[in-house]
Amino acid sequence: MELLEILKSFLMGIVEGITEWLPISSTGHLLLLDQFIHMTVSEDPVRNKDFFDMFKVVIQLGAILAVVVLYFHKLNPLSPKKSAVQKKETWSLWGKVLVGSIPAAVIGFLIDDIIDNVLSTWYVIAATLIVYGVLFIWMENRRRTPRIERFDQLDYKTVLIIGVFQVLAMIPGTSRSGATILGATLLGTSRFIAAEFSFFLAIPVMFGASGYKLLKFGLEWGFGMTGLEWGVLITGFLVSFVVSMLAIRFLMNFIKKHDFKPFGVYRILLGIVIILWFGIPLLMA
Repeated sequence: MELLEILKSFLMGIVEGITEWLPISSTGHLLLLDQFIHMTVSEDPVRNKDFFDMFKVVIQLGAILAVVVLYFHKLNPLSPKKSAVQKKETWSLWGKVLVGSIPAAVIGFLIDDIIDNVLSTWYVIAATLIVYGVLFIWMENRRRTPRIERFDQLDYKTVLIIGVFQVLAMIPGTSRSGATILGATLLGTSRFIAAEFSFFLAIPVMFGASGYKLLKFGLEWGFGMTGLEWGVLITGFLVSFVVSMLAIRFLMNFIKKHDFKPFGVYRILLGIVIILWFGIPLLMA
């Protein structure tokens, strides 16, 4: 029984590591995967649900740590290998990341329960997958020469608007990276800047969200987790970290030669599959 739950966590870690960075919605995929391999770490259904709500956020932190490792030099303002100008540019980048994180930090705290209890449904996921899939295709069809190809060309007004797009990603099925990449691209950034800024923007948001979810779970159920809960959480976290290292490299190499249309098509097809899978049984009932 315990080994089965660890294997489920392993699979969810793989899915999270891949889908966190590709603009196809990690949370949406995890919620759908849970329909088929429902994770059971407690006999109490309420505790089990609360644990999964916390689990799917905390394993995202594993994915975020992959960004910290891969981009450590670029994100480190204290690196002795950087000149004074480069250090100043790195501090400026962090300032923009923090400003861009403000909308999600504020709104996320206010609507956390709504996300978990109201929006985490198959029809919301299907709708957002399709809508944003269409938007990605539309965006690429109207694409113009980017006006922002370096981080020093990003102003604070632009990063704040990108941060507002990140708020939209709180709706399951939207995709955090997808929303921020879409917003940044529409505002005139290159695909590379859009993707990398999406990665960096996730760091403070997911650290904060993971800490909040752990605290919320601890206050509700006590701060001691069972051995199985710890095993499931750590497994998903570590697998997500390792797979994310590969997924990030894949995405950055992919967009050197391709646009985001394939992801848009994938989202639309997946949304249709979800509607057929869950909708047809309801119509036949």
